[in-house]
Amino acid sequence: MRTILLAALAAVSISTGALAQSHGHSDQGAHGGRMQDVVGVHAELLVSERNLTVHLYDEAGKPVPSAGYTVSALVGAGQARQVVQLAPGSENTLTGTAPTAPARGAPVTLQVKNPAGRSGQARY
Repeated sequence: MRTILLAALAAVSISTGALAQSHGHSDQGAHGGRMQDVVGVHAELLVSERNLTVHLYDEAGKPVPSAGYTVSALVGAGQARQVVQLAPGSENTLTGTAPTAPARGAPVTLQVKNPAGRSGQARY
């Protein structure tokens, strides 16, 4: 019985460690948006009316300059899909405007390319 208990505790410890190592984010960022990891930064997405804003942070939560990043967003699904190009703004911010306001809760996929040329996707 003791061996089974120790094995179970070891399995829990290993799985908890694996979760702590995971870099996927479902938590909120400094501005109340959802966070996801993409190409080595944490990207916080905010959608307000037709405006999309992405804030970039490093692992320590410090702002990462947006200069040199290119971001496009695929907003919505099916016939309601829109592509929005985001441009670097001040400090760690990229912004773009959708042709029409997306439906509340519409899925958003960001395609991010960092200044070094690495690219990746984040889904919200």
